[in-house]
Amino acid sequence: MSWKRLGRKSWVRSPRTQAAIGTVAANYLRFVVRTNSWIMHPSDVYDRIDPHMPIILAMWHGQHFLIPFVQRPHDRAKVMISRHRDGQLNAIVAEKLGVGVIRGSGAGGGEFLRKGGVSAFAGMLEALSEGYSVAMTADVPKVSRVAGLGIVKLAQMSGRPIVPVATTTSRRIELDNWDRSEINLPFGRRVAVAGEPIYVSADASATALEAARLATETGLNEATALAHDIADGRHGSRAVG
Repeated sequence: MSWKRLGRKSWVRSPRTQAAIGTVAANYLRFVVRTNSWIMHPSDVYDRIDPHMPIILAMWHGQHFLIPFVQRPHDRAKVMISRHRDGQLNAIVAEKLGVGVIRGSGAGGGEFLRKGGVSAFAGMLEALSEGYSVAMTADVPKVSRVAGLGIVKLAQMSGRPIVPVATTTSRRIELDNWDRSEINLPFGRRVAVAGEPIYVSADASATALEAARLATETGLNEATALAHDIADGRHGSRAVG
């Protein structure tokens, strides 16, 4: 969630204010979910995914607001969230929605160490080994809709598959920012689309890793396009709840 304009105000950075904003945001998202009919595509996605659990749930930046609501009550999940001050609000919202948080960043080079990438990567490996699914944005920081290798390396080292997921609503505000953030609105259709699991071999070559990266990128773009088609009435999928 991008809070850059709010973040420029020092008072917004106080723990008490952030907790209040996080509570309001979490309650708003619950309201959006309650007032939108629910469409999952494919309709039997949970039956398809269950044999592969735990999974690495991949999403694009800006489309993560409704991701906590795709998990079922018995699912165990954690999400990786940036250590940036904007990420603190994301973390508060996620925790209030019942999702565990792993703090860090997927940045490369020296930034990877500075932003907690190593500890976050280790945390995700540990979570997956304990049976938690892990959700993370797949795109390179500040480069929209281009998947990085971090999520692919996580799949390689954990042995768990990447599942591309996109969520949206029929009533939404699409922001003109780097990650094309969508503000989901109530009283419409809520859609989640999941792609096919992508496994990465432990001994994958550089060529195979790049192929998996492209497959993740393509899977997310296809899921995003289909989610918008369904939400906007250009596809025959029907509400399931």
